Amino acid sequence: MRQAAQDLAATLPPLLVAAQRVAHTVVPGAHGRRRAGPGDDFWQFRPYQHFDSARLIDWRRSARGDTPFVREREIENAQTVYLWRDASPSMRWHSDRALPEKRERAALLTMALAVLLVEAGERVALLGEALRPRTGRSALEPMADLLTATADGAGSLPNHEPLPRHATAVIVGDLLDPLADIDGLVRHWAAEGVHGHLIQVTDPAEESFPYRGRVRFEGLEAEPETLLGRAEQVAEAYVDRLARHRDGLVTLARRAGWTFAHHVTDRPPETALLALYAAIGGRFE
Repeated sequence: MRQAAQDLAATLPPLLVAAQRVAHTVVPGAHGRRRAGPGDDFWQFRPYQHFDSARLIDWRRSARGDTPFVREREIENAQTVYLWRDASPSMRWHSDRALPEKRERAALLTMALAVLLVEAGERVALLGEALRPRTGRSALEPMADLLTATADGAGSLPNHEPLPRHATAVIVGDLLDPLADIDGLVRHWAAEGVHGHLIQVTDPAEESFPYRGRVRFEGLEAEPETLLGRAEQVAEAYVDRLARHRDGLVTLARRAGWTFAHHVTDRPPETALLALYAAIGGRFE
């Protein structure tokens, strides 16, 4: 049995294995929205009460003792969550080899969130991919393969596509695009009744601008090189501009009824995942 389990685990995409580890650290055995209600799946047995219909009694279970039991089914009210993570070339960067690339961390957060959502009975799909929303663990492996294999040519924001009203969109990336572009996308979906969450993933060097002296900066998306003779002279202006950009993200998200969160890659992914899962789960209650 142990060998069979090891063989099965070996077939799973490494991203899925890592995502499951993170997800189960945050919410062990999560199945947050399971409760009794109309549906097809068995939920639990409970003792018969005077207001229950006799049709609900499970006679086979009741025959084991003197107490009649009712078979309850699990409520069917799964929500649909569309996930997207930035796979553009600029996400393939880290300031230290001990840190993950921004793209790796964004993919891990996206996949771990998918694990939690599936285990809570929700339907999940990747924006921009030809996969219909699915629930159940069979939805996870194709998603992990796509998140791992996405080419560098992808855009830094998802393209707008029609989503079902009351669906949820989760956008994970560095969100360093012009605020007008992000605002236009968020407004478009919000006007269609789509709820959403923005998660900004950055490297610690992007937060503090720790560079000193003569530094040449090379772009990852065909931007021209920038040579600074004394990099420390622009640090204060850079940090101020980044703060104003982030304030703008918070404002546009709040205006659309969305949420915004920020994660730096030198921090544990569990912290960001727990906050995001709580924000999404709170809307489903």
